Amino acid sequence: MTTTTALNQANKQLVWDFWRALDTAPPSDSAGIVARYATEGTTWHGPDPVNDLQGSEAYASVYWQPLRTALSDFRRQTHVFFGGPSSGRIDGTGDGHLWVGGTGLFSGTFEKDFLGIAATGKPIDIRWGEFCKVEDNRIVESFYLLDMIDFLQQAGIDLLPPARGADGIYPPPEAGDGLLFDALDEAQSAHTLAHIRRFIFDGLNAFDENDLTSMGMAGFFHPQVKWYGPGGIGACLSFEEFENHHQKRWLHAYPDRRVQDLDALIAEGPYSGGPGWAGVNATHTGEYLGYPATNRPVSFNGLDYWKLENDRYVENWVFVDMIHLFRQLVPDFGAGKLPHL
Repeated sequence: MTTTTALNQANKQLVWDFWRALDTAPPSDSAGIVARYATEGTTWHGPDPVNDLQGSEAYASVYWQPLRTALSDFRRQTHVFFGGPSSGRIDGTGDGHLWVGGTGLFSGTFEKDFLGIAATGKPIDIRWGEFCKVEDNRIVESFYLLDMIDFLQQAGIDLLPPARGADGIYPPPEAGDGLLFDALDEAQSAHTLAHIRRFIFDGLNAFDENDLTSMGMAGFFHPQVKWYGPGGIGACLSFEEFENHHQKRWLHAYPDRRVQDLDALIAEGPYSGGPGWAGVNATHTGEYLGYPATNRPVSFNGLDYWKLENDRYVENWVFVDMIHLFRQLVPDFGAGKLPHL
C-alpha cells in the first residue's frame, strides 16, 4: 500500500466517523463534534440560501444543528463513499490534496421549520452530497449540497415547472458496491480518473454549440445509463432520455457553457466525482425551464458522482444548485414563497 493509499484510507475513516458522530449525537452537541473533526477555520461551501460559512462553529450553529432539529427520527443513508487525490485542473495537474466524497439521503419527519421552509409533519427524504478536503487528520474545507428544489417540492412549494425527467428517484448503485471502505487497486483508480478527465475536458468541452454528437457522449454513456438528476430536471433512465429530457434543453439555454478548473476531481475503483463551484460558466441565451433568455453570464455550482463499467458510465448522481442558478437569471427568484430567499 502506497503512502497516498494509506492516507486515503485514514481520511475516509475520519470522514465516516465524523458523519456517524453528527448523526447519532443530540443536535445540541453539534458544535463540539465539528470542532473535534474539523479545523477551527474550516470553510464550508453550501447550498443557496446558506452559501459559504467560515469556521466550525458557524457550520454547526447555522446549518447542521437547525437541520437535525428540523428532522425528527433523523437517519442518514450513504449510497456512495470514496476518496482520493484531486486532479481537477484542465491542464492535468491537481492541487495535491486528498478528498473524501459521499452522497445519499437524509430521512426523517419534517417536524420543525428549516431555512424558512414550513414544517409539514410528514416523512421526507433529502438528497445530500459532500466532498471534504482532509489535511493532518482534520477536515479543512467542504463542498456540500442539499437538493433544495426537491426538498421544497416535498414541502409543497414549487419554484420551477414540473420536471421532464422523473421526480423522486435517487437510489444507491444498482450493484450495491458504492461504499468503498477497503483500499482498491491503484491502477483501476488511475484509469477511472483519466477516463473522467477525458469525459469532462475532452468530451463536454468539445461541444460546437450546434450538434450534440460533437461531444461524443454516446461513447461515454451506456445506452441504459441511469442519470439521477436534481429537482427541476429529474431522473433520466436511458441515454435517449438524458439527451431529450435534459441535455438538449440545457445546451439550448447555455450553448457556450464550458467546464472550468474544478475544485476537486477524484476517483477510486470504478467511482469518480467532484465538486465545482463556478465549475461551469455560460451565457443564458435560450429559454430554460420556462424562463426566457436573459443574455446574462451565469455560473453553476454542483456535485457529481459517476460509476464506470467497461469504460462507460452506467450511473450518474447529479446535484446542481438550482436556486443559485436561477437567482442569477431572476434576482427575485423565490420571492414571496420563502422568507430566506
